Amino acid sequence: MNSSDIRQMFFDFFKSKQHQLVPSAPIVIKNDPTLLFTNAGMNQFKEFFLGNTIAPYKRIVDTQKCLRVSGKHNDLEEVGVDTYHHTMFEMLGNWSFNDYFKTEAIQYAWELLTEVYQLDKNRLYVTVFEGDIKENLPASSIALEAWKKLVPMDRILYGNKKDNFWEMGDTGPCGPCSEIHFDLRSDEEIKQIPGRDLVNMDHPQVIEIWNLVFIQYNRKKDGSLEKLQSTHVDTGMGFERLVRVIQNKNSNYDTDIFMPTIHYVEQLTHLKYDFGHSKQAIAFRVLADHIRAIIFTIADGQLPANTGAGYVIRRILRRAVRYYYSFLKYQQPLLYKLVPLIAEQFKTIFPEIQAQINFIEKVIEEEENNFLNTLSKGLKRIDDIIQEMKLGDTIHGDLVFELYDRYGFPTDLTRLIAQENKMNIDEIGFEKAMNQQKNRSKAAAIQNVSDWIILNNELTQFYNPYQQFEKKIVSKLIKYRTVETNKTEFIQFVSGSLATDTNHTIPFYAESGGQVGDRGKIYFGQEAIDIIDTKKENNLIILTAEKKPANFNTPIQLEIDTTKRGLVSAHHTATHLLHAALRNILGKHVTQKGSLVNEHVLRFDFTHFAKLTDTELQAVEDLVNKKIQEKIQVVTEEIAKSEAMQKGAMALFGEKYGDLVRVVTIDENFSIELCGGTHVQNTKELISFIILHETASAAGIRRIEAIAGNKAIEYYQQQLLQFNQIKNQLQPSKFPLKAIENLMIENNLLKKENEHLQQFQIQQISTQLKNSIKKIKEINFLFAKVNLPFEQVKKSAQLLSNESNTFICLYTILEQKISIVVAVNKNIAYLNANQIIKEIISPLIQGNGGGQAFIASAVGIDTSKINLIEERLQTIIQ
Repeated sequence: MNSSDIRQMFFDFFKSKQHQLVPSAPIVIKNDPTLLFTNAGMNQFKEFFLGNTIAPYKRIVDTQKCLRVSGKHNDLEEVGVDTYHHTMFEMLGNWSFNDYFKTEAIQYAWELLTEVYQLDKNRLYVTVFEGDIKENLPASSIALEAWKKLVPMDRILYGNKKDNFWEMGDTGPCGPCSEIHFDLRSDEEIKQIPGRDLVNMDHPQVIEIWNLVFIQYNRKKDGSLEKLQSTHVDTGMGFERLVRVIQNKNSNYDTDIFMPTIHYVEQLTHLKYDFGHSKQAIAFRVLADHIRAIIFTIADGQLPANTGAGYVIRRILRRAVRYYYSFLKYQQPLLYKLVPLIAEQFKTIFPEIQAQINFIEKVIEEEENNFLNTLSKGLKRIDDIIQEMKLGDTIHGDLVFELYDRYGFPTDLTRLIAQENKMNIDEIGFEKAMNQQKNRSKAAAIQNVSDWIILNNELTQFYNPYQQFEKKIVSKLIKYRTVETNKTEFIQFVSGSLATDTNHTIPFYAESGGQVGDRGKIYFGQEAIDIIDTKKENNLIILTAEKKPANFNTPIQLEIDTTKRGLVSAHHTATHLLHAALRNILGKHVTQKGSLVNEHVLRFDFTHFAKLTDTELQAVEDLVNKKIQEKIQVVTEEIAKSEAMQKGAMALFGEKYGDLVRVVTIDENFSIELCGGTHVQNTKELISFIILHETASAAGIRRIEAIAGNKAIEYYQQQLLQFNQIKNQLQPSKFPLKAIENLMIENNLLKKENEHLQQFQIQQISTQLKNSIKKIKEINFLFAKVNLPFEQVKKSAQLLSNESNTFICLYTILEQKISIVVAVNKNIAYLNANQIIKEIISPLIQGNGGGQAFIASAVGIDTSKINLIEERLQTIIQ
C-alpha cells in the first residue's frame, strides 16, 4: 500500500463518519504571537477551542503541514540521526468541536487501525492519563473504560503528565490524551522483552503513532488551568510513522515518502545509502527531511532571512548544506535540484509547490550558493587558526563559537578538522559563548504578557472595519491585560457588545495582509485614551494603548484616526493596481511575495528574476496612473471562494481563506484579488502614483516602494521646492541642468588635481622616511610617526613595503586617538601583519584592528605605549 493510498483511506474513513475534509493551514503562523510555525494539527483550530469563533463544522478531518524546530517542540538535533524524528511532517487528524468526545474518538481510532488498515492488534498498546495531584487533575476514567471494551488490560498503560497531558505551548488549550503505540520488533525480540515495557522509552521500534487529545482546559499565563466552556477532540497521527508501520519498515526514511529523494541524492553524489548510522547515511536522511521543510515554508510565503521564522528556515537549509558538503563531499548547490521531485510527489495534496516550482528553485539555489561561499571562507578561517597554533593545542571556545555563528560550522565539523590536525576544541568555552548568545537573544525578545482580566463574559466581538468609521462607535469592554516589552508597559483592550446588539461593531482595522493596524481613541466616559495599534490574535481584535483608564467599568466609545485610514487605504488600492500593472508589463509569473501598506509608503515584493529597466518601471508607473485617471469604481463584495476563483481572483500562497471570501475588483479585466484590507471607493482618490525605488529583496524577489494620494502631492511639492532652491544656488540661469553639468565637470577636475597632489605628498614623505630605515638582521625596519590623514598613512606604508625584506610601521595621532599601520613585504611572509596588529599592537593601544597578512591597521585610545610597541616589534624581528 503506497503512502498516497494510506492518506486517502484516512480521509475516506472519517468522511464516512460525517467529518468535513478541510485543507491544511499554511505552515507559517499568522496572527498568533505564541508561535512561528504550525507545530500541530490543532493550531488552526485554536480559536474554536477557546470559544473566540464558532467552528463552521462540528466534525473535521484533515492533514496538516507541521514544522517542529524551535520552542517547546524542538526535534532538530535528532532529525536524520534516529529513524522517526522530522522537521516538516504531516499530521493526520480528526476533530470534534463540542460534539463527540472520548468514547467515540477511541472507537473511531481502533476501528480505523485494526479494521481498515488491518494492523496487528497484538502489537498495539494504548495509554491513558493517570492524573496529577499537583494540578488537581483526575485520572482519565472515561478513556480507560472505553479502551477496556476494545483492548486487554495488559495492553493499557497509565501515563504521567509529561506523556499523557498534551499542551501546545506555555499557554493555550490543553487536556489529557490517550496515545496509541505500535511494536515493530520481530517476534523473537518481543518474546524477550514485552512491548509494554518499552512504551514511551524512546525505543526506535516501539513508537507512538496516534495521539487522541481531549481538549478540556486552557493554560493561563500564571500556570493555572481553567476549564473550557466546551470540550473538544483533537487527534494527531504522524503520517510518516503510520506509513512506516503499514509498510513494515525499520525507519520512516525507508518508506516511499523519503526513499525517492534518497535515491535521487545517490544519483547526484554517486554515493550509496547504506541505511546505517554513519555520518554519510545520516547526511542522506538529513537531506531527505530538510528539503521538505525548506520547500513547504517557501511555498507558504516564508523566505530565508536573518531573523524570526526566516532565520529558522535559513538554519535548516544551512544544516543540510553542511551535511552534503562535509559528509557527501558534494561542494556545489544540490538542494534546489530536489524541488521538482518533491513537487511531483505532493502535487495532488499540496499543489502550491508545483505552482511555484521555478521560484522555489531560484530561492534555494541562491541561498545554497551564498552559504557555500561562506563555508569556504570558514574553512580558510579555521586553516588560519590552526596555522597559528601548535600540535596538541586546544582551539579556544570563542573561536569555536565564531566558526559556528559566523560561518555555520557545527561543533562536530570543527572537532573533526581539529582532530585531523592533532588538536582539541574547548567544548566548555563554546557552550559558555553559546549560552551567552542565547541569553542576549532572550533578553532582547522578552515580552511579559499577563492573563486577561475578564470584565464581561456575555459580550461578543462583531468586527466591521469597513463601515461607520467616521463617527464614534458605542461599545463595551470585554477584557484587558498588560504587556511589557523591553521595560515598557502597554495595555491591551478587547471590546464587544451583546449578541443581540450587532450594530456596535469594532471599527478598527487589525494589522493583516501587509496593511498596518488602525490608530485612534477609546473613550472611557470623558477620558480619551490613544490607541497606538490594532492587531488580530486568534481571531480577537486587540487595541493597544500606552496608559490605563481611571475606570475600566464605564461605557466606552471607539473612534479611529480617519486621516491615517485614508492614507493607508489609498496605498492599499495603489498596491492592487501596481500588482496588476506588473503582471501586465512583465508577465503572469509575477506574484505577490510580501507587502507593507502604511500611511507613509507602500512596499511591494514580487517574483521576478531581473532588475527592472527604467523603461519597464516607467511603463508600470504610467499604467497605474492611467487607471487612476480612468476614475474606476473600486468594488468590494463577499462571495463564495469557488465563485471568486471562477472570476479569476488572485489568492496569495500561504494565506488561509474560508468558504466566504472578500473580493476587491478594480476593472474586472485588470485587477481582481482576494483581500481583507481597506480601500478607496474610486481610483480618482489616488490622485497620482509615483515609484520611489526598485531593489532586490531576496533571491528571485524584487521590491518596489511607491506612494499615492496626498503623499504623492507632498512629494511633488517637495521636489519643486528643492528644484527652486537649486536654481537659486546656481545663480539666475535659464538652463539649470547645464549649470549643474558644468559644476560636475569642474568638481571632477579638482578631484583629480587633489589626487595628484596627495600622491606627490606621499612620494615626498616616503622618500624622506627611507632615510630612517634601519637594518635588523636581514630586515629593513622602519617605525615612524607621520603627520598625514590615515588613508595617506596606509598608502605610504604600502609604498615603502614594496622594497624587498621591508617591515614598516607608521602611526599618526589625531584628537587623542592613535592610528597604526603595519605593512610587510611579501618575501618575509613569516611576519603576519594581521596577527601583529591583533595580538601585539591592539592590546597596547586599547584598540581594535585587523586586515590582511601583508598590511593591517588598528585604532586605539592609549598613546603612551609608543616606545614599548617599537621594542616589541624589534624583538619579534630579531
